Amino acid sequence: MRLHQLLIISATLVMFACNPKPQVAPVIDKDPAIERKVEDLLSKMTLDEKIGQMTQLSIDVMWDREARRAGTFKFDEAILDSVIVKYKVGSILNIPGVAQTPERWNEIISVLQQKSIDATGIPCLYGLDQNHGASYTMGAIMFPQPINMAASFNRDLVHEAAVITAYETRASSVPWTFNPTLDLGRDPRWSRLWENYGEDAFVNAEMGRVATLGMQGKDPNHVGRENIAVCVKHYMGYGVPVSGKDRTPAIISPSDLRDKHFAPYLASIQAGALSIMVNSGSVNGVPVHANYQLLTQWLKEELNWDGLIVTDWADINNLFNREKVAANKKEAIKMAINAGIDMSMDPYSWDFCVLLKELVEEGQVSMERIDDAARRVLRLKFRLGLFEESLHDPKSYPLFGSTEHYNVAVKAAEESMILLKNKDNILPLTKGTKILVTGPNANSMRTLNGGWTYTWQGERTDIFTGEYNTLLEGLAAKFGAGNIIYEPGVTYKDGANWWEENTPEIDKAVSAAAKADVIVVCVGENSYCETPGNLTDLTMSANQRELVKALAKTGKPIVLVLNQGRPRIIKDIEPLASAIVYTLLPGNAGGDAFANLISGEANFSGKLPFTYPLEVNSLTTYDYKVSEESDTMEGAYNYNASRSLQWPFGYGLSYTTFRYGDLKVNKENFTADDELVFEVEVTNTGKVKGKEAVLLYSTDLVASIVPDARRLRAFEKVELEPGQTRTVKLALKGKDLAFVGFDGKWILEEGDFEINVGDKKLTLRCTKTKKWDTPNR
Repeated sequence: MRLHQLLIISATLVMFACNPKPQVAPVIDKDPAIERKVEDLLSKMTLDEKIGQMTQLSIDVMWDREARRAGTFKFDEAILDSVIVKYKVGSILNIPGVAQTPERWNEIISVLQQKSIDATGIPCLYGLDQNHGASYTMGAIMFPQPINMAASFNRDLVHEAAVITAYETRASSVPWTFNPTLDLGRDPRWSRLWENYGEDAFVNAEMGRVATLGMQGKDPNHVGRENIAVCVKHYMGYGVPVSGKDRTPAIISPSDLRDKHFAPYLASIQAGALSIMVNSGSVNGVPVHANYQLLTQWLKEELNWDGLIVTDWADINNLFNREKVAANKKEAIKMAINAGIDMSMDPYSWDFCVLLKELVEEGQVSMERIDDAARRVLRLKFRLGLFEESLHDPKSYPLFGSTEHYNVAVKAAEESMILLKNKDNILPLTKGTKILVTGPNANSMRTLNGGWTYTWQGERTDIFTGEYNTLLEGLAAKFGAGNIIYEPGVTYKDGANWWEENTPEIDKAVSAAAKADVIVVCVGENSYCETPGNLTDLTMSANQRELVKALAKTGKPIVLVLNQGRPRIIKDIEPLASAIVYTLLPGNAGGDAFANLISGEANFSGKLPFTYPLEVNSLTTYDYKVSEESDTMEGAYNYNASRSLQWPFGYGLSYTTFRYGDLKVNKENFTADDELVFEVEVTNTGKVKGKEAVLLYSTDLVASIVPDARRLRAFEKVELEPGQTRTVKLALKGKDLAFVGFDGKWILEEGDFEINVGDKKLTLRCTKTKKWDTPNR
C-alpha cells in the first residue's frame, strides 16, 4: 500500500474512532422549490458542464496581454471562449491587478455573465477576498482588520460592519466573499494572525457567527440583493503551524482539533454559512485537502450540511508538488474530490476539467460524487438569486462609501485600539500640547490597513487613500498643525520587501524632540499578507527600537504606538514608555479614531484578543494546560515551571475605572441541559464615560485529561456613565462547559468548576456526567 493511501486512511481511523453517525437534522432547512430547480437543471447537464461548475479560475488567466502591459483590464476573447464556452467554467475570482470601482466591476462581471448564460444557461459565481470591508472595491469603507474587531469584544459592531461589507460588495455585482477568517491565531509568529479573531475559540465562534449573519442575512436559502454568501476559511488548524511559517504543517492534539479549532466553523455553519474554504496545509501529517474525515464526515455527514467546499489557491496542485502525497496532478484531483472537495480554485489552468473527466470515465471518481459537488454549486447560485438577477446597478446602493458607513468604521477603530500602559495618566493629552510625531508608521495609510487592501499585499494603499488621515494627520487635525512636529527618524524602503528600512536618521528626530512636550513614536510593521509575511525573528526591528531608546534619553515622555498585526517583542523598550497604545490594524478610519482617543474625545475599551509575549521563546496562550505552570519542586531535582508574558489575553486599560460587585448564579448545582445565568454588577467608578468588556471564564478543577487553566465562555460589552451601575447577565448551557476527550467525544464530567468574572469568583458543581459524539446534540 502506498504511503499517501496510508495517510488518508489514518485521517479516518487514527485521529478518532469513527463510528457510524446517526442521521441528524440539516443545519439549513432546504427550500423545496430551489431543490426542484437544482435537480431539474442537474438532470439536463452533461459531464463537461458539471465539472465546469466545479472549476474556479482567476480572472488573470483571461487578461489580454497588451492590456495588462498597459495597466488596464480587457478580456482576451479567445481565452474567454475557452474558459466559459469550451470548459464551461462556473466560477471566477480575484482582481485584475488592483481593486475596481463598482461601475467597473459591473462591466467586467456583465461580460462573464452574458458569456456564461449563452454557453450553459448557468450564471457565473464571482468571488473576492473582501476581508475587512469591501477591500477589493474602490471607494468602499475599509473597516479595521478582524483582529481589531476581536479586540473590540463587541458583537454588534462586527455584525454592523458585516452588513455594510455585504452591501458595498453587492453594489459591484459580486455575490460571494472568502470571509470570515476563523483560524485560531495561537502563534504570534504566524503572518496571518491579524486576519482572524485572535487566539480564543469562543471569540472566533461568536464573531464568525455574527459576521455570517451580517453578510448573508437570516435566510440562507434566499440571500438578498444587499447580502452576499460567506466562505468561511481556512478549515481548519491553519493558525498553529509548528514552524510559525505560513502554509506549513500543524500538529494538533485530537481533542484540541475537535474542541477548539472546529468550534468557530461549527458556529458559522449553524448560523447558515453557505461555503467553506480549506486549510492549505496539513494537520497531523494529513493534508486537509485530502482529509475525508474532516471534509466529508465532520462537515457533510455529521452536520448534514449542504454547502460548498472550495479549495484555497491551487491547493490541489500542492498535494503533489509540495505535500508529496500524490504522484501527479491527476492523482491529486482524485484524492481531493473523493475526500469531499466540491470546487477547485485552480487559478491559471483548466487541466482540472480535463483530468477530472478522465477520472470519471476511468471509474476512479464516481458520478455520484460529481453530481453531489455540482449540486452544491448550483444550490449556492440559486440561493444567491443569480438566475433571476446576476447584475446590480451601483446607483441602487446610495449608501456605498457614505459618511454613515464611515462613522461605523471610526467607532470600530476606537473600540478596537488597546491602551496597554498609562503611567501617571499621561493620556489623554491636553489641547496645546506640543507633540513630536515620529516613527515609520506615523504617516502611512498602508500600515494602518495591512494586507488585503486594494491589492493582495496592500503595498499601493497610500495611492488610493488621500482622503483619509494617517496617525500624524489625525493628530494634526485634532491638536492643530502648529502643535505638531514631524520627523520620522526611521522609514520603510519603497518598492522593497515589507521589512526593509532606509538608513535611519534618528539624530534628526532626537533634535526635533527639544521643541516638544511629549513624543508620540509610531512603530510596528509595514503591510504584508500570507507567506511573504513570514519572519525569522519576532523582535521588533533594531532601527525602531534604537529610535525609541535614543528619544528616551531626551527625558521627554514617550507615548509608544504599536501599529502591527502581530505582537512584536518590545521587552527592552517597554519600560521607556510612559504610555503604550496598540492600534493593531485599524483601517482607513484609524487616524481619526486614534486622534479621538489620544485627545480624550473617545475612551479606550479594547482588550487583547491574544497573549502578548515577553520573549521570543516564551510563546503561550491564555488557555494553557495547568501542568505548564507549577511551584518549585523541592529535592534533588529542584525546578519550577512558569510562564512569562508581556500582557495577558483580555488585558486593556481605560481612562476610567470599573468595579465588579458580587458574582451570582441561578444554579450552583447543574447538569448538561441546565441553563446557567450569571449576574454581576459593574460600576463605573471614574470620572468619564467608558465601555467595559465583561469576560466570563471557567476552570474545570479536575478532569479526565489535563484541563486548561481557564476558558472564556461568555462576554458582553457595556457602556456606563460615571457613577452608573449595571447588572450584566451572562448565560450559557451546562454543556458549554464540556471538553472533547481523547476519544473525540464531548464530555461534561461530574465535579467542580470555578467561574471568574473580573476579580470575582464562585464555584459550582456538575452533578451528572454526560458524553455525546456529535457536536449538534
